[in-house]
Formats: sequence, structure tokens, C-alpha cells
Amino acid sequence: MADFFTDEGTPWARRLWDIGSVLALEELWEAGYWQTHGVLSQAACDWQRMELRALIGPDRGLGDRDLRKELTGLLKNPLPDPSPARRRFKEIIGHVRAGYLERWTAAVNAPGEPQVKPERFSRTVASHLLDLGYSASFLKAWAKDLHQTRATTTDIADSAAELARTRARQFDVLVALEKVPRRELAEPLEGWYDKGKIVAWLREHGYNTSGIRAGGGFVYRFTALDVYSAAEQARQMVERMTARSQFLRRDRGGVQPLPHIWVAGHRRPIPLAPPARGADVLTLVNEGHLYQVGSERSRIDEALELAAVVNRGPLAPAVAGAWAAVESLLSQRDDPTDSERSGKAVAADRMAAIITCSWPRAELTALAHRHKPRAGDDLRRAIAACAKNQERARLVAEALHERGASALDFAGALTKYTDQPAAQRMTDLVRGPRPVLSDVRGAFRVALRRLYRTRNIILHGGATQGVALEASLRTAAPLVGAGLDRIVHAAYAEELAPLDLAARAEVALQLVSGETGLSVVDLLEPV
Repeated sequence: MADFFTDEGTPWARRLWDIGSVLALEELWEAGYWQTHGVLSQAACDWQRMELRALIGPDRGLGDRDLRKELTGLLKNPLPDPSPARRRFKEIIGHVRAGYLERWTAAVNAPGEPQVKPERFSRTVASHLLDLGYSASFLKAWAKDLHQTRATTTDIADSAAELARTRARQFDVLVALEKVPRRELAEPLEGWYDKGKIVAWLREHGYNTSGIRAGGGFVYRFTALDVYSAAEQARQMVERMTARSQFLRRDRGGVQPLPHIWVAGHRRPIPLAPPARGADVLTLVNEGHLYQVGSERSRIDEALELAAVVNRGPLAPAVAGAWAAVESLLSQRDDPTDSERSGKAVAADRMAAIITCSWPRAELTALAHRHKPRAGDDLRRAIAACAKNQERARLVAEALHERGASALDFAGALTKYTDQPAAQRMTDLVRGPRPVLSDVRGAFRVALRRLYRTRNIILHGGATQGVALEASLRTAAPLVGAGLDRIVHAAYAEELAPLDLAARAEVALQLVSGETGLSVVDLLEPV
């Protein structure tokens, strides 16, 4: 579970790919409003509703009698705004939200019930707590404490349910500014502190003031579930403030904050720069393309520039830039216009196919490097003799197919507790590729189409407060990075156009483990 709460360092293949059921229901309710206002199409909302209906099927938090029956009945038909069905849907969401994790706890503890799969349970808990507004940093520490106390599944369920019941509290947060142009506009505002008061506030709350050179700042009071979430609210305030300063005629962009945020009651300053959102294009370094910038811009150059803001940029520009990169590479004039893949949704589906095909190799390669038995074995020696990751991945796939997850030994790996479930996932994959890849592709389509809808709400609806805005970036940003990585590789290694790579991926997903003998290791390889 700790992997799901690691902002930086967790590979895209081991991150959360979807949001929780409660937020997904709230997102669908919000979509009805935007459909009425012409921002989202009927086809897009119908697809969202039908996919959600399928995805929530195994969710134990929705109950197994009256609540589930009412919810699934409503999801069978459109929920136009306004309508009696939509009003009932809103009420049902309230009942789902209340006691959601308690119902999961009951399912975990119920005697004679089908056993809850650990990964399904951990993904559900992690998604729900993040959707509630807990920060990844806080939840990572929570998961670490559970691990150190050897918590059982029941203990985890009880602790998560207690977190879900916890009410948000108030935090006082200091944002200090190095430069304050037009100071006379700041001084009358509530919460303004001059440099003397800033130093006094820091000392009062036990912070070291050496090296602090502030021209002034603000103390804000935020309501949040933890200190890091409060700090994130402060970051967004700073982003809005610095954005306004870009429109000054004199001192343009002159509002410059200090590099830390201070939260009363927290022992250390928190960096102002947010953690990256996990969009990594490792090919740029691994294959030596980082500095190979020509005088003419290619489609790849343009896409990378558009998506550059996705890792640390403000929410709305990050969503818009990420989707613009996907659309620019994977849409064309003859795309369908009269189906659920209308508009640019087909670009999301193409990107999902590319990422799905890259997933097996990414995980199998990671497992190859982390197979570290203390005494060494034939598999370890064979992996060490390989010259390419493709060969290493193939050896691991064969071992898992023959002997299962126990074929790998992570005793010497620092990531052994997350490698073990990954080995089981890959075992399921190599023994039955098509259903596993279908499920994974479905999750990626949902995440990337959510990014597309969120982009439409921002650009066509002019709204930057969508209910799933932050969650959309959390789930989609690493996937966008993974897709761009494969597109960049194909462009440089084969001079293969993005649309041709997507076609290769779509064909591979139909042929894998069939009469052609196509292996999960070779899904994106040329024939």
C-alpha cells in the first residue's frame, strides 16, 4: 500500500490507476450539469455511466442488498439534469459515502464470505482516503506505522475507517514572500505579517529563523485533514497570487515566495515546490535524447513542451497541457464522429492501448533486476548474462509461467514487500494474458478519458474546481508519462509515427497468446 502513497520514486506501473467509487459517483453527478451546459456530450456521459456501473460491481463498500440495488438500478439509464432520477442519485451518493469503509470492514471480517483479495482491498482503501483529501505524505506515514505494528487486514480496515470518520481541523499556515511589489495593497489585508512579525511567528512556533529574509507574508487558516493537505492549500494560494503578478506592468512576476511553507504545530518547514506527479519519460536519458534538440520542432518536441507542466504546474494548466500532448499525437481527421469514441476520446483509447502493451515489459524488467536470492541461483545468473532488458523480461516471464511467483526471490531487494504482489500480478498475466490485459486497458481508458473530460470542463466550462480535478491528475499524469516514453522511443528508434505505434498496440492486444505466438514481452516490438 505504501507504493500508492509515494509521490516520487514509485514507477508508473505500480501506482494507483483509478479513483475511488464514491468520488467516481460524485464525478458522474457533476457530469450531468456539464452535459446540460453543452460542455460534455451525451455519448461521453453515457460511456462514463456504463463504465462506472461495471467497475463498482465488485465493490464491497456499496453493500449487498438495498443500497446496491437502488444504485445499480439508477445507473442503468441516463441521469439528465434536471430529472427525478438525478435527484435520487444525489441522495444515494450520500448514503454510499456514509459508512463506505465500515461496509468494507464488515466484508473483510465476515465468516464464510469469499476472501477479499489483498490488492483489491489496498487499492480501494488507498483511493478512498486520497479522494477524501488526505495527503499522500500523511498516508505514507500511516501505512508505515501499520507495517511496523504488523497490522492484520482487519486492523488496516478498522484504522482506515477511523480515518474516514475523522473531521477536518484548522491549521495556521505561514507563506513568506521574498519580494512584495505594491506592498500598499497587501498591508491592509487580513493575515498580512511584516518581516518582524514573521520572525516572531516562526520563533513562537519553534522554527529556526536563521537565513530567513522575508519582505512580508501571510498567515492563512485552512481546514484540512492533515498538515500536508493544509500546505497544499497554501501552495495553491501562492500559485494564484504569483499568477496575478504576471499581469503587472511594472514588476511583472515580482511576487516571489520563499521556498518553504510553515504549518503551526508541525516540526519542519514543508517545501513550497510540490512533489512531481510521476510523469517520467526515461527514454530521453536512457537513449541519449535529452540534449538532441534540432532547429526545427518535431511533433514529439511540441508534445513534450505541452506536457512539461504536468509534473509540477498548477492544476488547470497541467490538465490542459497533458491532454493537449495526447491529442496532438494520437488524433486525426478521419476519427469517428458519431459514437462513444467521438470527439477526441479515441486519442485516450489509443494512448491506453500503448501503455497497456508497455506494462508487462516494465514490470517484468523491474522484477528481473530485483530477483536477488541470497545464495544466487540459475535464474539470477542467466539474468546477469543478458545484454538487453527484453531478454531479462523473457526469462522472468518463462520462470513465472512454469513455477509461479515463488520462482522469484526478493530477499536482497529493498522493495521486496511490493515486489511480491507484483510477481503475483505478472504470474496471472503470463498464464492468462488476455483477461488481465483487458482489465488493465480498461483502467487506463477510464483514467485517460477522465483527463479528457476534466480538460473539457476547464477549457470549455471555464471551471477549475471540478470534483475530480486533482484526482484526475493524480491517476493520469504517470500514465501520460509512460505513453510519451514509448512514443518517443518508437519515434527515435524506428521513426515510427505515434498513430502507427497505437495501431501496433491495438493489433497486439488482439493477437497476444494466440496462433501467432505473440508474447506479452514483445507487444510493442516490430514484426
